[in-house]
Amino acid sequence: MFTLGTPSRLALATVLALAFTPLAAQDFQKGLAAAQAGDFATALQEWTPLADQGNASAQYNLGIMYGQGQGVPQDDAEAIRWYRLAADQGDASAQYNLGIMYGQGQGVLQDNVMAHMWYNIASANGNDKSGEWRDERAGLMTPADISKAQAMARECMSSGYTKCGY
Repeated sequence: MFTLGTPSRLALATVLALAFTPLAAQDFQKGLAAAQAGDFATALQEWTPLADQGNASAQYNLGIMYGQGQGVPQDDAEAIRWYRLAADQGDASAQYNLGIMYGQGQGVLQDNVMAHMWYNIASANGNDKSGEWRDERAGLMTPADISKAQAMARECMSSGYTKCGY
């Protein structure tokens, strides 16, 4: 009887992981092409398993679909859930969208401090629009609230996105 020892299992696991990495990229691209063609049912089918496995791009795109009701019932809370999962992995676009959902109160309670925090984080991660939106939001806030939002952003980023918010 042949059994796989630990080194053989590790080698097999590595080979399998590498073999499926391009497949995941292809599935994402297939979903993207489908979404761009307006076939949101196929995009949902391709992106959901990837998002469930932690793919930030798939999570972000599912957030867009739920936020805009593309191929799924429009659901702000579900959009926020997907954005948050992507944002927790450093996705600047998802972080920017969280700044918009907190700023406008769609799917969450409207909260200028949280909006400012997410815009600040997205800006630090390279989202060009976030700095302008952060500064606009600051015009609606007290200096103490701005300081609080800045401190929350620093804590969020330094914690690897595990301590984001109140």
